[in-house]
Amino acid sequence: MAGSADQFRGQARLPRFAAPRRYDLRLRPDLVACTFTGAASVAVDVSAPTRFLVLNAVDLAVDRASIRFQGLAPAAVSLFEEDQIMVLEFGGELPVGEGVLGMNFDGTLNDQMRGFYRSKYEYKGETKNMAVTQFESVDARRCFPCWDEPSFKAKFKLTLEVPTELVALSNMPIANETIAGPIKTVEYEESPLMSTYLVVIVVGLFDYIEGVTSEGNKVRVYTQVGKSNQGKFALDVGVKSLNLYKEFFDTPYPLPKLDMVAIPDFTNGAMENYGLVTYREIYLLFDEKSSSAATKQNVAITVAHELAHQWFGNLVTMEWWTHLWLNEGFATWMSYLAVDSFFPQWNIWTQFLDSTTSALKLDSLSESHPIEVEIHHASEVDAIFDSISYDKGASVIRMLQSYLGAERFQTALASYIKKYAYSNAKTEDLWVVLEEVSGEPVKDLMTTWTKKQGYPVVSVKLKGHDVELEQDQFLLDGSSDSGMWIVPITLGFYSHDIQKRFLLKQKLDDIKGINSQYDGRRNGGNFWIKLNIDETGFYRVKYDDELTAALRNALQMKKLSLMDIIGVVEDAHALSIACKQTLSSLLHLLYACREEADFSVLSHINSVTSSVAKISADATPDLADDIKQLFIKLLLPPAEKLGWDPKDSESHLDAMLRPLLLVALVQLGHDKTINEGVRRFQIFFADRNTSLLPPDTRKAAYLSVMHNVSSTNRSGYDALLKIYRESTEVEEKLTVLGVLSSCKDKDIVLESLNFIFTDEVRNQDVYLVLRGVITETRETAWSWLKENWDRLTKIFPVSAALSDYVKSIVPLFTSKEKEAEISQFFASRTTPGFKRALDQSLENVRINARWIEGVRGEAELAQTVHDLLNRL
Repeated sequence: MAGSADQFRGQARLPRFAAPRRYDLRLRPDLVACTFTGAASVAVDVSAPTRFLVLNAVDLAVDRASIRFQGLAPAAVSLFEEDQIMVLEFGGELPVGEGVLGMNFDGTLNDQMRGFYRSKYEYKGETKNMAVTQFESVDARRCFPCWDEPSFKAKFKLTLEVPTELVALSNMPIANETIAGPIKTVEYEESPLMSTYLVVIVVGLFDYIEGVTSEGNKVRVYTQVGKSNQGKFALDVGVKSLNLYKEFFDTPYPLPKLDMVAIPDFTNGAMENYGLVTYREIYLLFDEKSSSAATKQNVAITVAHELAHQWFGNLVTMEWWTHLWLNEGFATWMSYLAVDSFFPQWNIWTQFLDSTTSALKLDSLSESHPIEVEIHHASEVDAIFDSISYDKGASVIRMLQSYLGAERFQTALASYIKKYAYSNAKTEDLWVVLEEVSGEPVKDLMTTWTKKQGYPVVSVKLKGHDVELEQDQFLLDGSSDSGMWIVPITLGFYSHDIQKRFLLKQKLDDIKGINSQYDGRRNGGNFWIKLNIDETGFYRVKYDDELTAALRNALQMKKLSLMDIIGVVEDAHALSIACKQTLSSLLHLLYACREEADFSVLSHINSVTSSVAKISADATPDLADDIKQLFIKLLLPPAEKLGWDPKDSESHLDAMLRPLLLVALVQLGHDKTINEGVRRFQIFFADRNTSLLPPDTRKAAYLSVMHNVSSTNRSGYDALLKIYRESTEVEEKLTVLGVLSSCKDKDIVLESLNFIFTDEVRNQDVYLVLRGVITETRETAWSWLKENWDRLTKIFPVSAALSDYVKSIVPLFTSKEKEAEISQFFASRTTPGFKRALDQSLENVRINARWIEGVRGEAELAQTVHDLLNRL
């Protein structure tokens, strides 16, 4: 291959003429100086004539004099920082076949929570450093020079040199350990074929507890010293998950052991590294006394998600980041399947609709992206770790499973795992296997869902004895697009027992004569039609006026399933935002739900009422208080029934519902709830062991306190800071952080926002403070964000963090003028990593502005609000 090193610049992917087969890595982290040294010896297969070796390296100091390939020193070494590649140019053509590339390098244990980094922890009153890796998506190259793409699978043999007293963990079990004075050398067994992003190292002080699977695999949970009892719940879920997945995929867990470790500073929720899964502490640790029911559920789902990856992601890996959803969509869907098996009483599939709703919201923006998204540069990868890859991915999998049937679907997945074990696969590879097993046209059906952005709204009209269906792309900005999908339709009449299923393949379709047999019921008023039974389909439904009224009636008469109620409410909310239905119509529907008591249903009703309460403050200030009163009246009866104090025999779902309702009432300004929250807080502050404020209800009490805080009345604020500083419980600290900026006083909000720059707040938790900002102080927060943007980008260069800050503040605004101002500010400050988040946030501002215009144009809104208020 002629040419210079420059020919490799600006490429999305590394050239294929050379590939690693085995890495022999030796690393020595210095936990005091926060540096590391390393040596790599890589068996490389050269498959075509070339003078070059091209691999990834960034933020590493490579000792150029040490570089050798089969004894040859390169004639030139070029580092292209912007492309994160290192090009080795040799004097002549390299021999085709396998040769060894060796080099020495060193680097910094950074504070960015990516690559090889340091995390801080307390031990016996002293702050200590641990060394941790986080390589997904493209950060293994920050730890050692490598072919850092998922399809370059290789075997890894690691050796670590670490202080004798520390625990050193990696993907594989320890093969050999030798001690020489203060340093021990730990050699690990060689790994099976795996991608670089799944390599992991953790060095620090830990305790552990241990279990074993039915196959004899050791499972351990590592925690900070003294907290191992908080790993028991995760250990139990972990062992059960490995047993379940072995059966489900008909393939044993591929490694000898599985470790799970809680890391104090961790950018993601968790990371599925092969054989050693790393977690943010809040997603692994559960304490019966100090953790909430929501944390217990989050731990179960997170553990089940990461362990599903050991098959779907680690054993079979996506070929390129375009197919990320194969990893994340499936792990999300599998985690619900597992948790439903372990905890059927949690009704987790109904809660899964939170994920579907989140994806439907994001995917109704013109600034969304397809499930399969083209990646042209490493800097773009992080932006697709979003609700489309995870939640839309999982939702279309649920839709496909519902269409094919659970048994055929499981058989096909097991075949897919066996076929592609230890290698890589693309989306099409999965469709081929599913088609072979099911005999259904899976590729044609699913391609419209994975390669195309967005989803349809199916409009339903009655025409005599026929039902007419029409599909268009649904966009929250109200614009129309004649998009076409192959839509699996499920249609229910009068009950779930009378159902029709078919594929809607064109824009318009008529279902003939469907009503003739039901005319008697129709005339008797006991008539309704519901599309998308149990919300298994990823689409919205818009009914004509007659069907909308009939559905509202069916809802009041308790004819619909919990999932169907959620679907009807969420569709009506989205249609109202898009100005395709009135807010008055949405309020009538919410009123029809006034007797609902289920956690999931009320969770969705609460998110809708919160959205409407916020928009009404800007759209119709004169009506805003009445709308809040209406929502208070809706949510108060179930809240009063549950009360503040947990009952011994109550269900997990009731334990989750109580804080949801109490927080909602505080945020709506319900004086009685706020006063009770303050009263309980004062008792709790004087006696932390009181039973009056268990972990589940603390957020409601803390928000009640913040409701009354001001610069001249800051005792409650100072009390919360004292709790934050004194608590050793992660959940407690996060709860406090999440409320500190939820205050109407601008000075207090500024103080809270500046608090993130102190060493008292871990970088990973900063977003919580920003997310707490309320509408009343959005201008203060925006001014602060502008003034501190350069500082934030220096401290938190990871694009995911910057995306969080933008998404927390920008969508609070609802005017086109503000959108223009924000756009102008970021015009010269945008980077590829958070550009998508910014564009989506600005689109939400435009959508809010349009919704406000629509609401202001509703002549009957005031009358509707007053009528419903008087009825409740």
